[in-house]
Amino acid sequence: MSETVIRWGILGAANFARNHMGPAIHAARGATLTAVASSSADKVAGFAEFAPGVRHHTSYDDLLADPEIDAIYIPLPNHIHVEWAIKALQAGKPVLCEKPIGMDVAQIDRLIAVRDDCGVLAAEAFMIVHHPQWQRAKALLEAGTIGNLCHVSAAFSYFNNDVDNIRNQAAVGGGGLRDIGCYVLGSVCYVTGQEPQGLDYARVEFENGVDVFADMGFRFDGFTYQGYTAIRMAPRQEVQFHGDKGVISLTAPFNAGVFDQAEVVVSTPDLTRRVERFPGVNHYVLQVEAFNRALKEGSEYAWPLEQARGTQAMVDQVLAHSA
Repeated sequence: MSETVIRWGILGAANFARNHMGPAIHAARGATLTAVASSSADKVAGFAEFAPGVRHHTSYDDLLADPEIDAIYIPLPNHIHVEWAIKALQAGKPVLCEKPIGMDVAQIDRLIAVRDDCGVLAAEAFMIVHHPQWQRAKALLEAGTIGNLCHVSAAFSYFNNDVDNIRNQAAVGGGGLRDIGCYVLGSVCYVTGQEPQGLDYARVEFENGVDVFADMGFRFDGFTYQGYTAIRMAPRQEVQFHGDKGVISLTAPFNAGVFDQAEVVVSTPDLTRRVERFPGVNHYVLQVEAFNRALKEGSEYAWPLEQARGTQAMVDQVLAHSA
């Protein structure tokens, strides 16, 4: 592995990789985008616009075998995340894989076992835990800013009824819960440091085999939770932590700088509001830099596979309840 720069390779030329994670990798300190594997030379050429000299591998296996690649980013369709993450680990390559990293808990358990056997870092690309907005919310809650936490509410919705889009295709792991459920569920676990004690209720609506709306409630130690995901509703993103002495609200909690400006708003019973803003922060770049530090320095990574497993367990419960 390079002593100073982590040389990244990407499996697949997905639009998200081209528009977000590819540029983030190349912009991150201590990282460079070195190669992309794709059957399309035209798609790889798009990466060269911001990463001149990026190399083209025509197969995923060739990229994994490249000795000049130190780490792998996987933006492939959901149903093959674990398959290629395992192949990367077995090739000795640390891997950062898009959400959801597995289709169910059993797949993540398999991945954890391979990670442990290979002794190579693997992580889900849950970028929000690297954003100062979320780190601040966690610190405020831990400091007792809103007293005892009583209830958490979370919402994430957008409108997409394109039948050709993979989010609307059951065979490749589509559906709202697999696409954005990790945000409304995993974020709460991150801030509170808890996993739920059980599922209180779930109501899920399906179209053509994919969930388009999911309303769910979980019990935690000391507080309740209600959240929903929707892919047939107008865009909305919001999370609130409601305590007995105040409320912490997060604006644009999942697409900071795209949906809106990232803010943490603390409201107290005397009707005062304190607003902290986080302009110009790219959580994708911060995510890559955190992964690089974990590789170079052995520092703790903020979102290990065990936490991704906890989120997936919640998704599995909701889907099983609706079956």
